[in-house]
Amino acid sequence: MQEPEKAAPAAQEPEEVVLRYVSPPREVVLRYMPRAPREAAPARAEAGPGRACSPAPEAETTGRSRKGLRIFLCCFGVLLLMALALGVLYGRGVLPRRGAQSAETQYRFEHERRDVQESAAEETTIARYPNGDGTRLRYAETHGGALSIQEVYARVNPCTVTVATAMPGGGAIIGTGVIFTPDGYILTNAHVVSGGERCYVVLDTGRSYTDVKLVGFDDEKDLAVIKIEAQLLPTAEFGDSDALSVGDTVYAIGNPLGVELRGTLTDGIVSAINRDVKVDGVSMTLIQTNAALNNGSSGGPLINVYGQVVGINTMKMGSSSAVSVEGLGFAIPISSTAWMVDDLIAYGEIRGEPMLGISVIRQPVLLPSGESALEIAEVTPGGPGEKAGIEPGDCVVRADGDPIESLNDLMRARRRYRAGEAVSLELDRGGERILCDVILEEAEEGTT
Repeated sequence: MQEPEKAAPAAQEPEEVVLRYVSPPREVVLRYMPRAPREAAPARAEAGPGRACSPAPEAETTGRSRKGLRIFLCCFGVLLLMALALGVLYGRGVLPRRGAQSAETQYRFEHERRDVQESAAEETTIARYPNGDGTRLRYAETHGGALSIQEVYARVNPCTVTVATAMPGGGAIIGTGVIFTPDGYILTNAHVVSGGERCYVVLDTGRSYTDVKLVGFDDEKDLAVIKIEAQLLPTAEFGDSDALSVGDTVYAIGNPLGVELRGTLTDGIVSAINRDVKVDGVSMTLIQTNAALNNGSSGGPLINVYGQVVGINTMKMGSSSAVSVEGLGFAIPISSTAWMVDDLIAYGEIRGEPMLGISVIRQPVLLPSGESALEIAEVTPGGPGEKAGIEPGDCVVRADGDPIESLNDLMRARRRYRAGEAVSLELDRGGERILCDVILEEAEEGTT
């Protein structure tokens, strides 16, 4: 009885593989055609006595050749498509070409700051506040216990304000500021107020002040002090930025992208300290952080885990057509710039940095008394140290009664004062103790 014929398998629909390019939006479609099933080969004759049962060599060789050819063509097709895709990405500028960049990484800074020369050319006509009332920015050299993120926000947000500056011809710059005295002194960035004609402040409660006065500003240092007429305002506690270490947790509060998102809190870590950054032709030594910063956050506080403001947020580094950048923000350190804020309050501008007129060896020495001290290597001729009777080889044991165990300790003591004021030093000179008052002087441009 003859068996009925088996139905031929239905032809399979061609499968599609779709590759999508990001820009411009188009598709490349590859079709995979399945191989038609082959007819069954005729049954082999059974092996007889003395005959080996082995496959036909010619058929096996042909099958392997076809399989190898298919693999080769598939691999070649994939490589061709990858080359085409890379060509499109290079052509569109998504990937940088080799040699297209200089040795220095190409990037851009995203902030409201205009070119320093251009900003200086624009007259700032905001009404000025009288200088020289004796107000100073003080920062704590110690701290309490660490706070939760909610406690940090509750402590610092009431001291954080929105700063809006009306520009000539219309438009406004929105930034952030930090209250540091109960009677309304506010610290912010110079690029938030520079070139403006009027300034406005809004507290976190929503209360607004329209008659804001400019105390002083400096475009190159990107610092400004403004003043509102108020009493019993909440004030931020400022902390020692020199005590920060890479990896420390920090927080930022600001008004990203305008007033609608004011009071936004972000967190991150200290990515680097004493980072030298050059922007608009001006070099600045800043704290680097990955806490999210955006336009409108400028002038806002960078806060440590103890709820102390240790920096003023000034800019973020953004992506360019050749480089993708994320998590690079920068803040002005408080410890090294507090004297600048004091100058802005006293004079309306930043003068020369107060100096002692001595150079010390960084590595402390151990005195026979068991105390640590810094040995003086050089004394500036005609400088404050020489006038006070200091000699090379003297060792600084104390400043203002506080022990000196590192260069930071000496710098911290010096930064408490402005030029014209005295720092009390206790020296060891060959076992003899000497007390002297060094009257600080302004450092000349180009000196330290």
